[in-house]
Amino acid sequence: MAEPERTTERRLRPAPLIFEPSEAVADPEHFFDLESLEDPRELLARATELTLAFRAAQERAVEFQALAAAQLADPRRFDRLSAAAIAERAEWTEDYARKMIEFGESLQEAPELP
Repeated sequence: MAEPERTTERRLRPAPLIFEPSEAVADPEHFFDLESLEDPRELLARATELTLAFRAAQERAVEFQALAAAQLADPRRFDRLSAAAIAERAEWTEDYARKMIEFGESLQEAPELP
């Protein structure tokens, strides 16, 4: 897994994900109604929107994982966890957990982006 980076570039604002009705989720062939699109231009545009939305969500989720790891490893906490314990909980390697803790600490120190 690549080492996480925080970019200072303005975040992309992809199209919002639309939650699917429960009956659509039960159909394994159904994926955000893409299978019903017949125009390849429309299919490409919507699939691209979804790709960008999932990437943005993944990047934010990694940042939140890093923040949580840094908070759990904070030496000021009486119940702090070791990198090994954090790695076990998150299903990471211990080395990756240490990198995520460092990344989370850098996020905590960084000023908020506008």
